[in-house]
Amino acid sequence: MGQIKKLSDSEVLEQIKGLEGWTFQSGKLHKAYKFKDFVEAFGFMTQVALLAETMDHHPEWSNVYGRVTIDLVTHDAGGISPRDFELAKKIDALALSRL
Repeated sequence: MGQIKKLSDSEVLEQIKGLEGWTFQSGKLHKAYKFKDFVEAFGFMTQVALLAETMDHHPEWSNVYGRVTIDLVTHDAGGISPRDFELAKKIDALALSRL
């Protein structure tokens, strides 16, 4: 794989407009999801884990009961890259499919 392009802050702020509920915090894409309980949250995390593994791009995340908090950054690029936006869109699609 070639070098991954780090997006500038202005590119991130422009592209994030296309994502619902995602913010740009501490140099990362950030979003918190709320589910009805721990089982729903953990099921979502399992789906995201399998997706992330196929993309070889893994989130930084945490889970407390029905809440899953996700931060995306491309460490190899030293910041946010197009891969983070691609993963964010796929994660949102998984969350929508659980409703």
